[in-house]
Parts: sequence; structure tokens; C-alpha cells
Amino acid sequence: MKIAILGTRGVPNYYGGFEQFAEFFSVYLVEKGHEVYCYNSHNHKYQEKTFHGVNIIHQNDPEHKMGTFGQFIYDYNCIMDSRKRGFDIILQLGYTSNSIWFFLLPKKSIIITNMDGIEWKRSKYSKPVQQFLRFAERLAAISSDYLVSDSLGIKKFLKERYRKESIYIAYGAHPFNDPNEDIIKEYNVEKGNYSMIMARFEPENNLDMVLEGVALNSEDKTPILVVGNHETKYGSYLKDKFKDYSNIRFMGGIYNLEHLNNLRYYSKFYFHGHSVGGTNPSLLEAMASKALILAHNNDFNKGVLKENAYFFSSPEEVKKLLQTIKKNDNLQFIENNFKAIIKDFNWNKINGQYLQLFEECFNRHKIGK
Repeated sequence: MKIAILGTRGVPNYYGGFEQFAEFFSVYLVEKGHEVYCYNSHNHKYQEKTFHGVNIIHQNDPEHKMGTFGQFIYDYNCIMDSRKRGFDIILQLGYTSNSIWFFLLPKKSIIITNMDGIEWKRSKYSKPVQQFLRFAERLAAISSDYLVSDSLGIKKFLKERYRKESIYIAYGAHPFNDPNEDIIKEYNVEKGNYSMIMARFEPENNLDMVLEGVALNSEDKTPILVVGNHETKYGSYLKDKFKDYSNIRFMGGIYNLEHLNNLRYYSKFYFHGHSVGGTNPSLLEAMASKALILAHNNDFNKGVLKENAYFFSSPEEVKKLLQTIKKNDNLQFIENNFKAIIKDFNWNKINGQYLQLFEECFNRHKIGK
């Protein structure tokens, strides 16, 4: 099959979850003998024309000049280019800024869309933007040939709201089995004597709640590493709010997976504050890295972690967990989460499920719907 992946900033990953998936899945497809193209922003760090056999198509992306609106232009450029390529399947990752162009997608290609989370619930968006995102979500739901949900919660939501069936395929992670204590020394921390939280700097990821809990527990000077791009308005707010707490360390983005795995593995606690979306990639990677997870109390996180984590809903609850929980008392939680990665969330299984879906869709369309 001739397959395209749209909707990401490109591969290899320098940004987030969909880019990580696009990197792993595109290379997997090439290894299985398919012709694969991935669209990259023109200013992506990787400027080669191929990546491990994946064809890279750079398209103009004015987001750095225009802000969020630039994403719509970038997606428009990618879709217009796809019209001349003769793809059998186009996989769209997300819908936020590409679904308004659905009428321009090539008619002969099979359009499969991973619907991501319920974007319009994100608190960072104004009311008009939330209304637009509901509209964009609806366009993607009704215009795609097939929908993929990466959580059972999203699958249920799409069925109830749009009466559309979707195929549940979880996100994945690689089991981490090769710790190297020397790596964490580069970050000036000692094994078992620091916590971490990793997220985009957005209100619904509850960095503020976690860090307030750390601040309330002021007698404890154990460092917490805050991983993510903090060069944003919200990042400036948090850095200013917690500037007097030397144990709260804003690390910026860390994209070296080996380093992240080791940081998670040797941490005392790993906080996961995400409250909106489907199966979050960083949560699975924490499970795969054998971290003890303290997660925001919501259905999405509980659907993945089951009973194998501690949950919080306020800074006071974060403080209490910091004061009462010990990692060595909860090794079974860690082991259960690691087994779940191997059984349910491993990349080979996830990639295989996507490929099976592609083959079924392709064969169905060849013989006529």
C-alpha cells in the first residue's frame, strides 16, 4: 500500500505523542514492505528526504510566524500536496486544524482519522475556540471513512455524540529494561531522591496543582523535575509563582527517550496531571519505565492505571501523598503496570493492529464498499 501520515509536525519526534507514534508506525510500515510518506513542517530539525525508509515531504508551516492559525495553513498545504500523490490510505492524526479542509482530501484515498482527545474541553481555549473545535470534531467524525479511538472513553463518546463507530486501538510504549544510573547524574539528581512531572504547559495538565502540593510540603526539599517547554505564557506564570522554591526545577523539553526512561525509572514519584484526552503517551511511558505513578483523579487515567496508582484531585491531596507514600511499599503497582504495557500497550501489538485495520480497509475498498 501507498500510505501517508498527516497531522503531525513530522518525524523523527521533537514534539509530542502523535509525532512519536508517527515515527514508530511509519518505520514499522516500511519494514513490512509498504511505501510510506510522512509530512513534516518545513522548519523541522530533520531536513533529509527519507528517515529509515520513510519518505519525508516538507511543507510550509507558518505557525512560528502566525501562531495557532499557521497550523491551518500547514494542514492545507499538506492536504493539497496529497491530492497529487495517489495514496491508497491517508492516516490523519487529530482533527483540530485539518478537518475544515475535509472537502479537499483526495476522493480516491481511504481516510482514517485518529480522533485524539475531546479537544474542545481543554481549558486553555476561549469559548469561541471551543465552539470551533466542536465543529471541527464533528466534521472529522462525519467525513472520515474510518475512525480510530485510542481510549474506550473516546470510543464511547463518539458513539453517543455522533452515532459513529470507531476502532479502539490504544497508544503504545516500549518496555524499559536497561537502566543506566550514570545518565541521571547529568541532571544533578540521585536515584530515589527526586520526583518528576512531564507535560505540556497547559492548565488542564494540572502542573499548578502538583507544584502547589509540593510547595505546601515545604519542609521536604526533595527536588521535582518539571519537564516540558516552559517558554510559554503559562510557563512564565508557573516559573514566577514558584520562583522561591529551589527544589522545583523547570528543565525544559527533554526529547531523548533513553534519558527520559532513566529519569522516570530512578524517580521516587512520577506525577501525571493530565485530565483531558484519551490514552496519554507519557503515562504509558511512565508505566513502561517502572515508575511509581501519582495521577490526577479522572476516568481517562483510571481507565489505564486501574488500581495500580495513587490519585489526587487537589494540592492538599498531593501534599498528603508526598508525606505518606513510599515507593518500596508499592512495588506491586509498578510490576502490574509494567505487565500491562507488555500485554496491552506494547508498540508491536499497536502497530500490528493499525496495519490490520489498514489491510481490512484497503481490501474492502478494492472489492467495493
